[in-house]
Amino acid sequence: MSTQRPVSYDATEVTSATRTRFTILAAILLLATVAYADRAILSIAGPGIAKEFGLNPIQLGYVLSAFSWAYVIGQIPGGLLLDRVGTKVMYAATLILWSLATILVGFVGKVTTDLSMALGLLFALRFALGLIEAPSFPANSRVTVMWFPKEERGFATSLFASASYFAVAIFSPFAGWLTGKFGWPAPFFALGLIGIACAGIWARVMHEPRKHPRISPAELDRLVAGGAMIDIDSKLERLSRPAVSAKVLRMLLTNRMLWCSYIGQYCVIALSYFFITWFPIYLVQARGMNVMQAGLATMLPAIAGFVGGIAGGAISDSLIRHGWSVSWARKTPYIVGMAVGCCIVFSAFTESNTVIVLLMTLAFFGKGAAAGAGTWAIACDTAPREAVGLAGAIFNCIGNIGGIVTPIVFGYIVQATGGYTAGLYFVAAHCVVAALVYLVFMGRIERVKVN
Repeated sequence: MSTQRPVSYDATEVTSATRTRFTILAAILLLATVAYADRAILSIAGPGIAKEFGLNPIQLGYVLSAFSWAYVIGQIPGGLLLDRVGTKVMYAATLILWSLATILVGFVGKVTTDLSMALGLLFALRFALGLIEAPSFPANSRVTVMWFPKEERGFATSLFASASYFAVAIFSPFAGWLTGKFGWPAPFFALGLIGIACAGIWARVMHEPRKHPRISPAELDRLVAGGAMIDIDSKLERLSRPAVSAKVLRMLLTNRMLWCSYIGQYCVIALSYFFITWFPIYLVQARGMNVMQAGLATMLPAIAGFVGGIAGGAISDSLIRHGWSVSWARKTPYIVGMAVGCCIVFSAFTESNTVIVLLMTLAFFGKGAAAGAGTWAIACDTAPREAVGLAGAIFNCIGNIGGIVTPIVFGYIVQATGGYTAGLYFVAAHCVVAALVYLVFMGRIERVKVN
């Protein structure tokens, strides 16, 4: 393990410190946005794909869920590999590979028009995308633990946790325009090329804190004093770190507090995947919008979710600075946010598209606040030093089962009922469950220590 520098942290030094950590944060926000955009564009292209190949709602639901099947399967292997290889190399390599998988989706219509073959290719390519992307959010968590003190982690994690909304706000109108003008394959080509370009940006920007050419001694001391694990990505620490033991794995899978955080992440992901899979399709098929209108209609809820995410993280950090315990500083915005998210159910009682968009805007502001304060921030606060990547991977693995369940169950509900009302009840129920779990069952939030 690297020798720690002496810490000389005081208020006068902080004022002259660099803010290099926020450049790193901007980089992981960029990569997280591209990652979510690659997941979300299938919902914008979905009506065109369904029309070209004749997919029914159940078949489309399985294609929409393919990413999450692989994403879940790849979490633990990806987390273990992340702990061994390091964040910079792992993220750059996977970003290039998943961008290539995204580009290949756009060629499916050139390869075949047969329903069965097209369905197989679409599922396989989205499955490959999910498998390759699996280490991305554990990597974001790892970078946050490395580069941010405890009192700033809520804000930092809120940004990349809210990337789903940022991605939808930016790329849904863009993807809708590309689809309307050039056909459904166009957004896959565009986003794939953007991803490859972002890999070059990441390679240039990302460094370990001690090796970053633009970090000041004062900023480095601030990270150390605030509990940042600045050496977890160093080659010496990675090579000297013992293999994850069965004891550590058992602890990560049996701790009640951690399981409550896993369930909370599951519920948040379930809402996210409704938004990035079925919501635009719902606007087209049930509300009579065209693809471009649906893309524009997703902007307001997406922006609200992003703003809510930043607000939730900032409020949580502020509560810690004002003397609140980490437990209630993280829990309170989460519980309130998920309670607000329940208003999604009222969309079933109105015929006005404007009211529906406004209700979704309020619901996703609440969900964004919950995610910003109470998901990845808790993962960063609780992960044991010995297995930061694995802890984030398990958290994301269990959470992203919601990305499998929601698109499939929603598809079956639409097929069985011929409408979307019951599906909206199903999505809203996750908000109630999440708030109750955090309020009643979670207990104290603290870093897990391996005895």
